[in-house]
Amino acid sequence: MTAETTTGREARSGGARWAPGARILWRYRDNGGGHIHICRPVTVVQDTDDLLAVWMAPGTECVKPVLADGSPVHEEPLATRYTAPRTTVRTRWEGAGVLKLARPDEPWSVWLFWERGWRFRSWYVNLEEPRTRWADGVDSEDHFLDISVYPDRSWLWRDEDEFAQAQRSGLMGPAQARRVREAGRAAVEVIRAWGAPFADGWEHWRPDPDWAVPELPADWDHTPAHTAP
Repeated sequence: MTAETTTGREARSGGARWAPGARILWRYRDNGGGHIHICRPVTVVQDTDDLLAVWMAPGTECVKPVLADGSPVHEEPLATRYTAPRTTVRTRWEGAGVLKLARPDEPWSVWLFWERGWRFRSWYVNLEEPRTRWADGVDSEDHFLDISVYPDRSWLWRDEDEFAQAQRSGLMGPAQARRVREAGRAAVEVIRAWGAPFADGWEHWRPDPDWAVPELPADWDHTPAHTAP
């Protein structure tokens, strides 16, 4: 790993929490295969027993899946979107940065999006496998279904068509799909009650101007030697 993520490794040794400013990797496995196909270097904002908050800066070099010919996944027709051959590419995160908030063992994370000039746009509830912590970051698996939440406290489901297609393509069985839908309903109850993190004022947070953009390591997809306690 590079020096940027070595900071994360040292912070986690002996069960210590990552310190603010530590650089770690936020990764997702592909559905079914278990290989890492999304990797985003991030900077730790806060790491406590109750919350992991990380910042992905504009211009961060990331890894994302694309179709085998290099075209974007969303350009593939829905019926074959999850069966067409894929590969991964390195790319830069465009637009404003993203603040990601995750509570231990919760089957979703909440992302905050801003427009240019720090005009807050929305929260995004990304339904996913509870994250596995390891020495240099966290790993998860996306569950297709998502929720957008707006400053006026309105909300709506996202990607229900992809959630249904993932089931038709055999990437998610009926039992898992029921658990994901139940997790989504639980998240909606938090939204309706305007619980954490929506009521916590994170939309007013700003990154430390001295933070450098973390680098993407050459071994971004390596298997962790061990999970962190």
